[in-house]
Amino acid sequence: MPSALTLALTDAERRTLCDARKRHDKPYVRERAAALLKIDDGWSGRKVAREGLLQSRTPDTVYTSYHDRLS
Repeated sequence: MPSALTLALTDAERRTLCDARKRHDKPYVRERAAALLKIDDGWSGRKVAREGLLQSRTPDTVYTSYHDRLS
């Protein structure tokens, strides 16, 4: 079974994501920031995809955002 998505954001990283979620010019960046913040809060990737965003997404979309942050 795959491991759950987890994040351990520092206060500075969390502030940066909160700022991006509120003010970034590109909507997809705002959505990705929101998804990452919810994962940091303990939500599963599947729950974020289905319930945590303005529009439901496939879980793979959230997983891609999560893994892209590592690059």
